[in-house]
Amino acid sequence: MSALTDYSNLADTELTALLKEADEQAFTEIYNRNWKLIYAHVYKMLRDEDEAKDVVQEVFGNLWIKAASLKNTLNISGYLYTAARNKVFDLIEKNKVRSDYLGEIASFVSDPLNEKVDHIDEKRIMEILEREIQKLPPKMKEIFELSRKENLSHKEIAGKLNISEQTVKKQVQNALKVIKPKLNDMGISIAVLILLR
Repeated sequence: MSALTDYSNLADTELTALLKEADEQAFTEIYNRNWKLIYAHVYKMLRDEDEAKDVVQEVFGNLWIKAASLKNTLNISGYLYTAARNKVFDLIEKNKVRSDYLGEIASFVSDPLNEKVDHIDEKRIMEILEREIQKLPPKMKEIFELSRKENLSHKEIAGKLNISEQTVKKQVQNALKVIKPKLNDMGISIAVLILLR
């Protein structure tokens, strides 16, 4: 591109094509257009300024490193959004994020902007949820798993464990009370799928 080109007037697809050719001005323009939005989403989940900035810097650093292999048709903002989301998932899996932010993370992955990118990575969310279930007290966990994973009725669980139906009901309710706040902002369909079926 000539020195006279006004990069701020270029479409994202044009910037992506230039970025593939290691055009630093194109990278800077992509950075300026997307940094604030990506940072806002990451910060909303992590609630830690430094941690959020680190994630965003890493996402943009990787974009520059992988520039040559990008597709011309790539939706750059969607790409950055997905990369940031996956980076946060990695932090969760390494237990670097407090689990009480799971609701924020859920709202992040069900954000309307996400329609631009791929569907929610249900497998990873299920893994995070599974970890919360594993933290439940042993008896509560056993009852909850029989109810939710094996789809046994309260009556069947009561018979199997030699306890009253009332105890089963109470334990399932208590388990939901523990888990639900952690998924408080999760897209309703997922909450229903996991907890209320």
